[in-house]
Amino acid sequence: MLDQIEPLKQAALSDLQQATDLTMLDRAKSAHLGANGRFTGLLKQLGQLPREERPAAGKAINLAKVELETALASRRAELETLAAMPKEATDFTLPGRRRPLGRLHPLTRTTEDIVRSFRKLGFVVADGPEIEDDYHCFDTLNTPADHPARDSQDTFYVPTDPRLLLRTHTSSVQIRVMEKQQPPVRIIVPGRVYRRDTADATHNPTFHQVEGLYVDRGVTVGDLKGTVEFVFRELMGPETKIRFRPHYFSYTEPSFEIDFSSSLTRKMGKEWLEIAGCGMVHPQVFENVGYDPEVWTGWAFGFGIERIAMIRYGINDIRLFYQNDVRFLHQF
Repeated sequence: MLDQIEPLKQAALSDLQQATDLTMLDRAKSAHLGANGRFTGLLKQLGQLPREERPAAGKAINLAKVELETALASRRAELETLAAMPKEATDFTLPGRRRPLGRLHPLTRTTEDIVRSFRKLGFVVADGPEIEDDYHCFDTLNTPADHPARDSQDTFYVPTDPRLLLRTHTSSVQIRVMEKQQPPVRIIVPGRVYRRDTADATHNPTFHQVEGLYVDRGVTVGDLKGTVEFVFRELMGPETKIRFRPHYFSYTEPSFEIDFSSSLTRKMGKEWLEIAGCGMVHPQVFENVGYDPEVWTGWAFGFGIERIAMIRYGINDIRLFYQNDVRFLHQF
């Protein structure tokens, strides 16, 4: 048997080296090292040898098998490299094809600008679930059960028990923050919200809001006005003017609509344009979250991020933000 090992090894090495593709290599492997291969047959014959010849024969066969397996792995690596090479002549000195750089979506850019402005005033960003319950979305915000906002024609309800809904504003996050921490609180809450609006140039069932909350001792409407003026001048230009108009919201008292005037509104043919809602947090809301309204005061506000982006960039249709048209997005 010993005199058969070397010739079989050399034949196997020759077949492996002559393989010109991976298919031929697998055939050579099967012919020599497979279950019924020539070299495997020698191992099966060991038991027929005299006992004193078996150690030397077994050692020689194992050494030859290791050499063949090494040669097989080396040839496989060579053939895999060749298979990955271009079939046609290639000039590797040519410049490569550059991948186009991505850009921030205009809503993302606007959101980041808003957050950056509030962070200059010490506000932090808070987040919460988009699937909410009536308690956090309406009840604790002093919204009565017969309020139109709670009607199924305005709100997306989820058929679960207990009933859940897609949040209609990010005010629910304000409630969750106040439930977890004592004042002072200074947060902004940007996020996606949902309402049963018919999609048109100015409405979409899904849109984005940013809401703010500031609670501390001695907070006044003057603090609210100063904050709003600073932020909107950051976003809309240093010449921006702000005015408050009395309004009604169930979770603030007093409540205001915010109008602003700038070169952007004048380009639209308007001197003043409504942009946000705000007010001093209603004492009942504080009681709902365990704050003493005799000790703490605060203000809250909210406005749509799409509306800010549309005004800043001169966009006349909110649906453009959601169509993923590269021609539109490349403008920003």
